[in-house]
Amino acid sequence: MLGCWLVREHNGEQMAARIVETEAYCGAEDSACHAHRRRSPRTEAMFGPAGHAYVYLVYGMHWLLNVVTEPEDSPCAVLIRAVEPTANEAVMRATRQAAGRQLSNGPGKLTRALTIDKPLYGHDMTQADKLWISAATHDAKIASGPRVGIDYAQPEHRDAPWRLWLEDNPWVSKAR
Repeated sequence: MLGCWLVREHNGEQMAARIVETEAYCGAEDSACHAHRRRSPRTEAMFGPAGHAYVYLVYGMHWLLNVVTEPEDSPCAVLIRAVEPTANEAVMRATRQAAGRQLSNGPGKLTRALTIDKPLYGHDMTQADKLWISAATHDAKIASGPRVGIDYAQPEHRDAPWRLWLEDNPWVSKAR
C-alpha cells in the first residue's frame, strides 16, 4: 500500500493522499492484533473479505483506518498510519485545522482530515465509492521498524519490524 493513493469522496468533494506509513497486524497469533483474543462485534470486519475497512475508535476520541488484507476468517489488516495530501488539501484543512504536516502525519489525524469514521466500518475499499485505494508507483526506499503503542504485546510481536514507511518522507509520523 505504500505509495498508493488513499481516496475519499465526502459531501461532493474528492480528496486524495499518498500513503507514506503503515503497520501490519497478523491475525490471531499476533498478540498486538485486535483479533488476538477473540472474534467480537468490534473486530468482525477483520474476519471479512480482503479490501474492506476496519475502522475503530481508540482512546474514545480517534478513529483509525485499517484495510483487511487476507481472505475471510483470517483476521489480518494493515493500519494506515500517515498520508501526504495530494488532491484537495484545502478541504482536508477545513475539516482538520492543523499547521503543516500535523494535518495527516498520524493515524488519528489522517482520519479526521479525510472524514473517516464509524459509518465506513466494513466498507468495501475495492470499489471507487466513498473510500478506496488506487494503485500508484514510487521510487522511495522503504524503511521498517517496530510498531507503535503496543507495549501490552508479547516481546516478539512488539519488536517485530512490521511498521513500514517511505524513507525520508516528511509526512511520516515522528513515532520511531
